[in-house]
Amino acid sequence: MDRQSVRTDRLAVDGGQPTRTTPFPAWPVADEREERLLLEVLHSGKWGELSGDKVTTFAARFAAFQGAKYGVCVPNGTMALEMGLRALGVGPGDEVITTSYTFIATASAALSLGAKPVFVDIDPRTGNIDPEKIAAAVTPRTKAIVPVHFGGQPADLDGVVVVAQRHGLRVLEDAAQAWGAEWQGRRVGAIGNAGTFSFQMSKNMTAGEGGIVVTDDDALNDLCWSLHNVGRVREGAWYQHEILGWNFRMTEWAGAVLLAQLERLPEQMPVREASAQYLDGALAEIPGISPLETDRRVTRHARHLYPIRYDATRFGNHPRAAFIAAMHAEGVPCISAGYVPLTQSPAIHRALHDLFGPDSVAGIAPCPLADEAGEQVLWIYQNALLGDREDMESIATAMEKIQAAWR
Repeated sequence: MDRQSVRTDRLAVDGGQPTRTTPFPAWPVADEREERLLLEVLHSGKWGELSGDKVTTFAARFAAFQGAKYGVCVPNGTMALEMGLRALGVGPGDEVITTSYTFIATASAALSLGAKPVFVDIDPRTGNIDPEKIAAAVTPRTKAIVPVHFGGQPADLDGVVVVAQRHGLRVLEDAAQAWGAEWQGRRVGAIGNAGTFSFQMSKNMTAGEGGIVVTDDDALNDLCWSLHNVGRVREGAWYQHEILGWNFRMTEWAGAVLLAQLERLPEQMPVREASAQYLDGALAEIPGISPLETDRRVTRHARHLYPIRYDATRFGNHPRAAFIAAMHAEGVPCISAGYVPLTQSPAIHRALHDLFGPDSVAGIAPCPLADEAGEQVLWIYQNALLGDREDMESIATAMEKIQAAWR
């Protein structure tokens, strides 16, 4: 594709010809592997985790893939966060420190246990939590830290663990977007006390929904298993319930799909990485488009999202929403606005008010860098990164075309 030839064309949003008319790679990806495993479940008549072997097999394989000893599967990533926090001893009145720039489940998991999420700001270069801000937020009520590996890039786990050890806190990694990611050569998930992953529809490996808690801790793993299985104990009687738990068991259908997805993931990871590396170079040439940086200590990025900071002043002061609409019209629909920071979330404000009173809302510490990211950052979805070089070139071409028209 000749990028020079389209830079002065009329924008598609204004009735011109789009940069591209062919779709990006579809998601999810499935083939005969998923079909075969699903048929095995169908014909076995063993459709639940406790009767079949697909979920337990997947849990063991995924934990090993992440360099962890154990894994307990649950129906979704939100349940994984809630179960992980409870297993780490988080309960009513405790505080859990996390980032403001994340999906609401990171905070709602703590709130569902009667705990208070305490939000701290980000490193604007990466979008990840800033360990120095964590240290300043610790109080006598703090029980745990939940660093989020935003977009698939590991947070600064060295800094997080130092703060946690200094104050006797537990660390639950929110690795919902970080399958296979590495921090200084170690797979994320069990660098802290435990880690949670999501297999929701948009994720790099998916069963439509699904989640898992991984850990190296024997006792923590047994507690998670009990919590996800209505308080039963391993080798115990069917109606032997030692603690109050939930029915957080995954179905064999999901386990079957995830076995196939895990087999495919290593095939897809280098494709996404190559696309991201190409975009790093191509987009660096476009004023006002700044891909977020990768920390040099990250030895593998999962590339769930490709986050970009958008400077409207270099695009004729057109707002981010207008830029996204123009990109969609140019045939690049795999791009959207980023998170609304949780410090601004009405749902979080209501929950804090109901649980802890109005002062808890008024006392939310400002997170100006997360707020700035909420206004400026947009991202490209992981399925687009499975495209070829021409697909990546078309993303840059569309951005250049829009900029030329709006200057």
